[in-house]
Amino acid sequence: MDSTTRIENASSATTGGAMPAMKLEVVVIPVSDVERAKTFYGGLGWTLDVDLHVSPDYRVVEYTPPGSPASIIFGTGVTDADPGSARGLQLVVTDIEAARSALIAGGASVTEVFHDATGVFHHGGTTARVPGLAPERRSYGSWVAFVDPDGNEWLVQEVTERIPGRIAQTRYDSPAELATALRAAAEAHGVHEAMIGHEDAGWPEWYAEYMVRAAAGQGLPA
Repeated sequence: MDSTTRIENASSATTGGAMPAMKLEVVVIPVSDVERAKTFYGGLGWTLDVDLHVSPDYRVVEYTPPGSPASIIFGTGVTDADPGSARGLQLVVTDIEAARSALIAGGASVTEVFHDATGVFHHGGTTARVPGLAPERRSYGSWVAFVDPDGNEWLVQEVTERIPGRIAQTRYDSPAELATALRAAAEAHGVHEAMIGHEDAGWPEWYAEYMVRAAAGQGLPA
């Protein structure tokens, strides 16, 4: 038995079989002034989920970015990290220029759009930043950055088409948003049925695939 097999067997023994689903739910960020942080993130249009004043030295505030399955938590007594020390917190959008405009309108000081000189991921700090959109506006290539009042760093990445096979989660934050997605799927499905020349009995599966792919920025079914 080689070392790789031993590691795999040890993992299976520890988990009791297949690894259970582990969804990133919350990122804790360190702030010095809770009310100031609330004003900032609320101004960006993020949803205030809870603000729990448990005791004078313990307060939990949770916000969720629009459309995000994960949230942030800050407050009093929730982390011993230095305020402003978080780096590389990342958001993903389908239109970097629209996102930049919305962030500015919400009160954030945002960099100009940039891409990394390598065309891969962004370097730490401002190293290798090249002004402007990624060449050919390649998916995953264009970025902006901003900081909150404490200096916690956020990066925003434009993803217009996902890497094939990338696991995607589909989330709709309101009945109206779900209805919009259903209408888009229905319209596209009408085109699909016209192409195949008959009614599609498998329309529920087609709708599901279309909506998941549209939400994930993946190629849409024909």
